[in-house]
Amino acid sequence: MDDVVIRTHEKVRLRDPILIEGLPGVGNVGKLAADYLRDQLPAKPLATVYSKFFPPQVYVSDTGIIRLVSNDLSYWVAPPEAPHDLLVLGGDYQGISPEGQYEVTEQVLRYALQLGVKEVFTLAGFAQGRVVEEPRVLGAATIPARVEAMKKLGVVFSKNDPGGGLIGASGLFLGLGRLFGMEGVCLMGETSGYFVDPRGAEAVLKVLAKALDLTIDFTALEAKAHEIDRIAQRIHDAEQRSGEPGTPGAPASREDLGYIG
Repeated sequence: MDDVVIRTHEKVRLRDPILIEGLPGVGNVGKLAADYLRDQLPAKPLATVYSKFFPPQVYVSDTGIIRLVSNDLSYWVAPPEAPHDLLVLGGDYQGISPEGQYEVTEQVLRYALQLGVKEVFTLAGFAQGRVVEEPRVLGAATIPARVEAMKKLGVVFSKNDPGGGLIGASGLFLGLGRLFGMEGVCLMGETSGYFVDPRGAEAVLKVLAKALDLTIDFTALEAKAHEIDRIAQRIHDAEQRSGEPGTPGAPASREDLGYIG
């Protein structure tokens, strides 16, 4: 097996497509956003990404069937009046090493370039270490024009947030993307970082929907946010009764990943 293998399920011709990346990371904001967007469009399966840089693991379904961990590219053909089709990258993991991060990102970008991608949006979480009732969306971009366009949609650009840089896929897809002639934006939803955070994902998706003129029904995502709120409240109440602070993000959900990106 090569270090990265991309298996195409269907050959497609897309109109000036935009790549949207949302992989597991802080609060799983990017993954939740990408998965929800894929389902809402709805996008169709295009390709599966396998790599030696993912954990040596298979998932087992409720019926006992296994599958190798992977990332997935889906595509959506926009209405004729819209200028861009979309590619959505989601999946199970980012690369588990710096080399893996670079290699997986580069191979996906090369694949996207062949499909005509010139623009990239990356979706991620920005950990604040506290409960965030109304998350802002923070941003980073490849060129000043992108910054100004996103500011008009309410995205916050600050020299202090994020300070030092973007770690993981959300940054690399923009940084390496520029080497392929692609421009783009990273949208980061504020999150505590303790739990899977549908509120952060919703905030990011609302900005993305405005930027790309998409119509998205957020009902299911809002319901999931209320569910997470109830779990957090139960943990808080248990801590108050015991008098001992618990570990933030204790096993409230199997989806909770304190991962990079």
